[in-house]
Order: sequence, then C-alpha cells, then structure tokens
Amino acid sequence: MELQAFQHGYGQSTYHLVFVPKCRYSYFRYPGVKKLCEKSFRGVAYKYNFTIHALEIQPDHIHLFVEFPPRYSVSEVVQLFKGNSAYRILHAFPSLRETYLRRGHFWSAGKFYRSVGNVTADTIQHYIQQSQHGWNFEHQTTL
Repeated sequence: MELQAFQHGYGQSTYHLVFVPKCRYSYFRYPGVKKLCEKSFRGVAYKYNFTIHALEIQPDHIHLFVEFPPRYSVSEVVQLFKGNSAYRILHAFPSLRETYLRRGHFWSAGKFYRSVGNVTADTIQHYIQQSQHGWNFEHQTTL
C-alpha cells in the first residue's frame, strides 16, 4: 500500500470494516450466500475503483480491509457494500427474508471501522510533539 496522488491531495485512505448480519445470524455458513456476498463485495469494489486488500467471511460477520478514493466517506462506502450485497442476497435467497428477517433488513444497522495506515498513532503523536519544539510564537512578525 503506497501513498497516492489525488486531484487536490496526497495520501492513503484504507479502512478495516466489520459488518454483522441482523441478529448475528450465521447466514454465511451457507456456501451460496457466502459466495454471492463475496461476489457482491468484489463487484462494488470494481465498479467504484476500490481496492480490497483482504476479505474474510466468517459464519456471522465479515472483515473487509479496503482502500478507496478520498471523495467517498466511510458511511458511503459501507452503504455501497451493505446495500448491494443485501439486495443481491435477498433476491437470490427469498427464503431468508421469510424465515429470519421480519422487517426485511439483512444487515444490522451498526458498523465497525478503523483507519489503517503504515504508521501507528504513537508515531504520529511523537512526530507532532517533536516538530513543534523549534517554533517560537514570540519571534513571529505581525502584519
């Protein structure tokens, strides 16, 4: 993962996301549901120019390590992945809606997200603290 140049910036936008199905049901123990969910996620990534670095589908949750352009917010990215996959899964397996999902929602409302980079928070904090020692406000000139 390298830093990328964008139209008005330079950086990296990578996140670890975790999604949980409604009521934490183990839908992904069924190979067809698991395969369709993975296909949906990869399709969204391709369509919107996201990079999936890692995707792990457990029986009752999904871990996704994804990089996306800074023009997208985390909430937009989550909505794209969850919305597309829910639509495809519930249309391919309508029995899930009838059996388990009284209100028709496949995913739980929550999400876990954490930005991920090549440096730690401690490294950044140390850099900021150390870079300010040479700056003296008394020697600043006024306009």
